[in-house]
Amino acid sequence: MSQLNTKTSPATKQAPGPEEKGKAGSAQKAEEDEEIDIDLTAPETEKAALAIQGKFRRFQKRKKDASS
Repeated sequence: MSQLNTKTSPATKQAPGPEEKGKAGSAQKAEEDEEIDIDLTAPETEKAALAIQGKFRRFQKRKKDASS
């Protein structure tokens, strides 16, 4: 003879609620937040930064000229 387990509600077998999803998301986020070590004094890094800054300044200038 089998007895019904009245101590656990049927809701425990449903999909996780928002609080449980948040916990799983933060665990995944911790894995994704890997520290990236970039040598900021390397010549290649300086050249790349100057190139990015130059393109951004040209973009801003074109944006300003187009709106005038």
